[in-house]
Amino acid sequence: MRYLIIFFSAFLMVACNKEQQQNAQPSVSPDSVKINQDSVTTDMSSGKIAVDTFPFPSEIKECSCYFAKSKADFLSEKYIYADDAGKTAYMKLDGKRIALNLISSSDMEVDEQLSKEIENDDYKISVQGKKIKGEEALLFEGTLTIEKPDGTIVRMPIYGECGC
Repeated sequence: MRYLIIFFSAFLMVACNKEQQQNAQPSVSPDSVKINQDSVTTDMSSGKIAVDTFPFPSEIKECSCYFAKSKADFLSEKYIYADDAGKTAYMKLDGKRIALNLISSSDMEVDEQLSKEIENDDYKISVQGKKIKGEEALLFEGTLTIEKPDGTIVRMPIYGECGC
């Protein structure tokens, strides 16, 4: 009789454990799947945008803003965005180094916020940042958003500086 009680108890424990494991697995719909890789979030239903690093552009001679994905990348000079603080922004997207027209840019001396809008026929880019330190050059942390006409959107954190 004692063996029957032990067997029955063990059977119940295994059955309850399997039921808890099945209930613990969340259901995921394919439409809501996101990939987070190297601080880049891409909507799987629309595709991807490759954001590559590049050296500081030789075209920029004076004042500029330039950003990396993180402080460590910034210190290693692995930039993902640079502009001449006036007309042109540079990025390496989908394997191609491109120059884009700056549409609007905030006055960083007045505001604690940084805001830039950039676009061409293939990409619409938004740079939003908050000043974290201001001396000769102004340090910013923020978000870079890239959109393609097909609906693909990539958002990533940025760290960098603007100055002359």
